Amino acid sequence: MRRKRAVVAAAFAGTVALGVGVGVWASADGGARPGADVARTSPASRATTGATGRAAAPSSPTPTRSYPLSQAPRTIPAVRSHTAARGPGWQPRHGERVVVSDPRLADEGRLIAGELGLSYAGQKNDARAGDLRLALGGGGDQESYSMTVKGGRVDISGPGDAGVFYGTRTLKQEVHGGGTAPEGVVRDAPAKPVRGFMLDIARKPYSASWIQDRVRELGDLKFNELGLHFSDDQAFRIESSSHPEIVSKDHLTKAQVKQIVDLAAARHITVVPEIDSPGHLGAVIAAHPDLQLRNANGVATRGAIDISKAGSAKIVDDLLNEYAGVFPGGKWHLGGDEYQALTVSDPQASFPQLAAAARQKYGSGATVADLAAGWLNDRATTVRAHHRTMRAWNDGFFRNTSVQPAKDLQVAYWTGKEIGARQPLEYLSTGRKVINYNDEFLYYVLGQPQTFVYPTGQRIYEQWTPRVLRGTTPVPARYDPQILGGVFAVWSDFPNAQTEAQVAAGIRMPLRATVQKLWDPGAPALSWTQFKALADRLG
Repeated sequence: MRRKRAVVAAAFAGTVALGVGVGVWASADGGARPGADVARTSPASRATTGATGRAAAPSSPTPTRSYPLSQAPRTIPAVRSHTAARGPGWQPRHGERVVVSDPRLADEGRLIAGELGLSYAGQKNDARAGDLRLALGGGGDQESYSMTVKGGRVDISGPGDAGVFYGTRTLKQEVHGGGTAPEGVVRDAPAKPVRGFMLDIARKPYSASWIQDRVRELGDLKFNELGLHFSDDQAFRIESSSHPEIVSKDHLTKAQVKQIVDLAAARHITVVPEIDSPGHLGAVIAAHPDLQLRNANGVATRGAIDISKAGSAKIVDDLLNEYAGVFPGGKWHLGGDEYQALTVSDPQASFPQLAAAARQKYGSGATVADLAAGWLNDRATTVRAHHRTMRAWNDGFFRNTSVQPAKDLQVAYWTGKEIGARQPLEYLSTGRKVINYNDEFLYYVLGQPQTFVYPTGQRIYEQWTPRVLRGTTPVPARYDPQILGGVFAVWSDFPNAQTEAQVAAGIRMPLRATVQKLWDPGAPALSWTQFKALADRLG
């Protein structure tokens, strides 16, 4: 069960500037006057003016209101279904109430009340004009919700508090984008359960406040994961009590991490930590040089830990156990990629100590790849004891080994460039669940090294779907249920290539395009130009 949030982020100051609902005046015989637009007419003047704004003839009948069918709300991501209705819609007015049917929705209620300038009234059973009511009920997808705008009130309900929260995000965007929530019923749910953003804070330190700003942005866009890659060759970026000697000077304290985790939980975002191993451990090795992998000639291998040594497993397990208490969410990334011992032509000859350890542990025919697969399984055993769902990079799964990766490991598929690269179908055909990190579309690598270029929102919006796992070709539709979703990743290979502000600006539209395709992978109703204009209007 999701840990109940301890904090609710500060709401927007003051009351949001609001527009006015659009309707048409009708004559007593029911004939609508063309061109009527009450959005530009004050209530007082509407009593004595017609559609053109000129004074009505004294003999004119008293007008009554009628409304065109409402239009579907324009939000990011777009809602999946809207049933139109006739009516003025809903606008928040200062002093009106947010009420909840269940105290478990108090956090959601307080947040949207502050954002829209309303009064949070708590759990109430009565109904008043202007109310926004949040309720739990029904079954099905815990991230689904319905929102009914009718009779001057709004009702948002769902089987879980996550869905109700997403309903408040839709309402917030409606109000901020156009002033009025349109009459009718929204029924909405995400296509994919994993909608993530990953940040490499190991190579580039990001301030806690910048990360918190991204959490707020992610929450409003209905993302539900924030990945933190905080250990690599360059640095180890979070305070440690079990091994303080490995922590870099510029790091986040555990208190800062708790603030990030709590803020994320308040927005139904799980923080997914990653301590990559057995490669990418340079910062750990710097404090423990005796654990560094060396080849037969004694040459050190950068970032690689010697997995034949008991001390290597102990220090990594110490860290995994420690940070399980720092990150209480139910997900974990084990890494597993780019272990340099397996990039040489003959790992057994180059690293005889690894070959010997493999044979000792797994039998006479075992290889270095078997030892690496066993390492990943052993780390999974450590994390599994903390009741986490685990994933590892696709190049941490090895072919032609006697030791098979644990069956509960999900595949974080990012590339097909590694030695012995396998197509996504090789994982999907065995029943593996896969998360899409396609480096062709979803990798924002600072400095654009090698063949990387900064991804554009337009390319994601127009060409990518969760089924496009590698390159630009989608896998067959029959595998869609095994693809859990996708993650847009920022890697900090050249940390000074962009400032924090430049990164935030650079990923703004790619994030919006990504979540649109994760919420609904079908062809979007809006063109890219319209989508971008909508994003600009929503802020």
